[in-house]
Amino acid sequence: MAKLTLGPLLFNWSAGKRRDFYARIADEASIDAVYLGEVVCAKRAPFSDPLLPDLIERLERAGKAVVLSTLGLVMSAHDREMVRRTCEVADRLIEANDLSAVHRLAGRSFTLGPLVNVYDEGTLSYLAGLGAIRACLPPELPLKAVRELAASRTAEIEVQVFGRLPLAISARCPHARAYKLHKDNCQFVCGEDPDGLPVATMDHQPFLAVNGLQTLSGAYANYLGDLPAMRDAGVQWFRLSPQDCDMVRVTMIFRSALDGACDGEEANASLAGLIPEVEFADGFLGGAAGRSRCKPS
Repeated sequence: MAKLTLGPLLFNWSAGKRRDFYARIADEASIDAVYLGEVVCAKRAPFSDPLLPDLIERLERAGKAVVLSTLGLVMSAHDREMVRRTCEVADRLIEANDLSAVHRLAGRSFTLGPLVNVYDEGTLSYLAGLGAIRACLPPELPLKAVRELAASRTAEIEVQVFGRLPLAISARCPHARAYKLHKDNCQFVCGEDPDGLPVATMDHQPFLAVNGLQTLSGAYANYLGDLPAMRDAGVQWFRLSPQDCDMVRVTMIFRSALDGACDGEEANASLAGLIPEVEFADGFLGGAAGRSRCKPS
């Protein structure tokens, strides 16, 4: 059976908003696994980490599996310590988003996040030998490559099918710079943009989004029309990335499509009606420009 997952929250939401969000996910969303933890910026962790015990308890009580995600970019001793603490949590599946986390997790079962560059069977096989049981693949891989990695049967394959795609992460903070602030005195301005800060080209065309240290796609990935092909290719886990919209309703739409309760055209119409202001794209999976518009199912 296809598994539906909720990836780690990438944005800097307030404590109250996080609690309300995950309470709804626990009580109302048909999700198999939820990833929790700060991936983007270590400076945010003191505000989000204290919430984790209650969030984990609430989600597990509702029957959701919880995976802890590690930081995606390690730049200091403080960051290394943050990764170490996460990796040393006993009896908990950990998602590694950086090779330093892979090093610490070697010898036990763990999962791989999309920031770990798994592009070929040799890499996947090596990491599986260290303990990786599942890999959420980098977003730019076309379906042909996804199929070949799944066919290797060295680890289960997960693909993000909804939400802004994580494209890059930097030691600098473009989000702070956009507000004319320095990274070291950012005033956590990324919290002003709960869905990311849109970035346009010099010709004023929508292009990307920034979120703290992270560069994201401008359009939301939407692979509703590609779910049957992805299942045929061997994808077992389908990731939704949290956005500032009704994610419970999003999970319902994707669950219905995965279970065959509605076809791709109907599901796409429901999603477009839910967030009509959002541009969708599915170019990467077809081997085209990532920002290409979703094809009709």
